[in-house]
Amino acid sequence: MPAALVRTEKIRKDFSTVTVLKDISIDLWAGETLGLIGENGAGKSTLMKILSGLYQPTAGTLYLGDRAVVLRGPRDAKAAGISIVPQEFNLCPDLSVSENIYLGDELSGKGGLLDRAAMRARTRELLAGLSANIDPDARISELSAAQKQLVEICKALVHDARVLILDEPTTVLTRIEVDRLFQVMRDLRARGIAMIYISHKLWEVAEICDRVAILRDGELVHVAPAASMDLEEMARRMVGRELSELFPVLPEPPADAPVAFEVAGLSSPGAFQDVSFTVRAGEVLGFAGLVGAGRTEVAEAVMGIRPASGRIAVAGTALRAPRPMDAVAAGIGYLSEDRQGQGVMTPFSIAENITLVSLPDYSRGLLGLVDRRREEASAQRWRGRFAIKAAATSQRLDELSGGNQQKVSLAKCLDPAPKVLIVDEPTRGVDVGAKHEIYQLIADLAGQGIAIILISSELEEVIGMCRRVLVMREGRIAGFVAGAAVNEEEIMYLATGIR
Repeated sequence: MPAALVRTEKIRKDFSTVTVLKDISIDLWAGETLGLIGENGAGKSTLMKILSGLYQPTAGTLYLGDRAVVLRGPRDAKAAGISIVPQEFNLCPDLSVSENIYLGDELSGKGGLLDRAAMRARTRELLAGLSANIDPDARISELSAAQKQLVEICKALVHDARVLILDEPTTVLTRIEVDRLFQVMRDLRARGIAMIYISHKLWEVAEICDRVAILRDGELVHVAPAASMDLEEMARRMVGRELSELFPVLPEPPADAPVAFEVAGLSSPGAFQDVSFTVRAGEVLGFAGLVGAGRTEVAEAVMGIRPASGRIAVAGTALRAPRPMDAVAAGIGYLSEDRQGQGVMTPFSIAENITLVSLPDYSRGLLGLVDRRREEASAQRWRGRFAIKAAATSQRLDELSGGNQQKVSLAKCLDPAPKVLIVDEPTRGVDVGAKHEIYQLIADLAGQGIAIILISSELEEVIGMCRRVLVMREGRIAGFVAGAAVNEEEIMYLATGIR
């Protein structure tokens, strides 16, 4: 019997005195798609960094076929046929598609000059192999998220990858784009390419993967054919406990609850027009709509990130031409959908990120020096409340998993004690256990009388968390649904323009 394409034998990884991977033994076969799932901090990213040469294991052996190897860097991994498609796009927006694909490995012609024709021709072949209608000379900044994803796959395939690691590849894709990506993956599988598919969306894992490997607290707890487990069993094995109800029971705001937040006639040229709504204290108002409908743009206008005209009021007090600092001072918190772009500062520590928005509250004296003890105490409180997995609050954010970064970003929004909280895609890149925790937190905040706006592309999330939903289409309000009408059919009728 031939050897597995890749095999790990008792792989262990320690960071100082903390063991994050414990004796991981797993194999991957040619033409197989292996799903890798687990809670944030379970060790998925660390294992993938070992396979891609970014980390070396503390103990254990990595085999390619029947040969033991040591990968001392990404170049070794690529030479061995292992490439990774990262969760966050690693592309230069001002360079062309072909320039990005060959960045760092450019082809040279006579006289040592770049052979641009050869790079374009090979890029065209790679794109055609993925049935991607993308111009090799197009700038990355001109491409959609789905097209950028295909360029990342081409970057991996240009090195004749035999093993492709896809880390949360559908985070910013629509369902139609996900289906296209899955067809690309099936074509690659038919060509004998092995894939490791990392995702918190368990239905995707069930649909596209042959086998599923489950990590929990750095240990491999289960490996089985995908068809042998339903989504509930996957979730249960991931978190080590029953998740009886993913969505909590939301408190019903009192009938006489005051209006905590009001928007009237809000417009931003080229983004949205004439948006009006109110949110009562203790209410969770959902924002639904197709990608590009204008939901995030409304949130940015409320926060003063995007210029707009119209009335914005918190507890009856109007904001005049708000800037972000004015919006925060008025009692509005905002969790951005762009975690790394607007949500957090990854080179900063956990404590420094949590107090970013509320830093003036931690300053003292004429010089405005930061009271580090108070900052640390606050960071420890949020770390415990959100179960942020980290060695210490002094740990840099770029050393944390995506889900734990999301928790820090949410803590940052809540530290100033807002009266109104806008959460845009709050569970993007977050595992099912952490989703349950975030949903419960939102319910608790609503129970405390905070007005919440929940923007989400996942209809299940909107339906499970909201009793009233504003639906947008092409920059305008398509309508509201409430009560029994908060269902997928009614929302999609409005979002697509059928009604």
